Amino acid sequence: MKREEAYELLSKNMTKENLLKHSLTVEAVMRHFAEINKEDVEYWGVVGLLHDIDYEKYPDQHCKKCREILSKEKLDDDFIKSIETHGHGMVDGMPEPEKFMEKVMITIDQLSGFITACALVIPSKKLEDVKLSSMKKKWKKKDFAASTQRERIEHWTGELGYDLEYMMEQTLEGMKKISDDLGL
Repeated sequence: MKREEAYELLSKNMTKENLLKHSLTVEAVMRHFAEINKEDVEYWGVVGLLHDIDYEKYPDQHCKKCREILSKEKLDDDFIKSIETHGHGMVDGMPEPEKFMEKVMITIDQLSGFITACALVIPSKKLEDVKLSSMKKKWKKKDFAASTQRERIEHWTGELGYDLEYMMEQTLEGMKKISDDLGL
């Protein structure tokens, strides 16, 4: 599926601006990681863009309804499974991430939200002003962005063979590429 088609499909299933921005964020970070790892940037980007396709309409069945939605678009099982994996450990029956791409997505899904929170608490509210040292301090404060599943991020960062600092830096770099679109 081409990016334009994916965005059109997403727009039919998602209207809330904050959810759309999150999807765009995950897309941008997935593209960034694909680029630095010499992977298929378009494929990774579309997976990231569509990862929450069912969330707005079916929040109680998140990840369980994406197969139904995406199968109608004639997307292959491998593509759909890659999207489902980001629910592993949070939603019963979701497959465990096996591919490098899937492990990146499960890691950056919440990490990008944490970084957005870091940007929103600084005076400029700009990603370009977010510093690694500040992110690391906020990471230790469990009451900051309290819904961030830090253990989950740390686990999958380790599965990727990276350290948390690297994941924070690279996720931030990917987000900066669309900072204007995000209003950050």
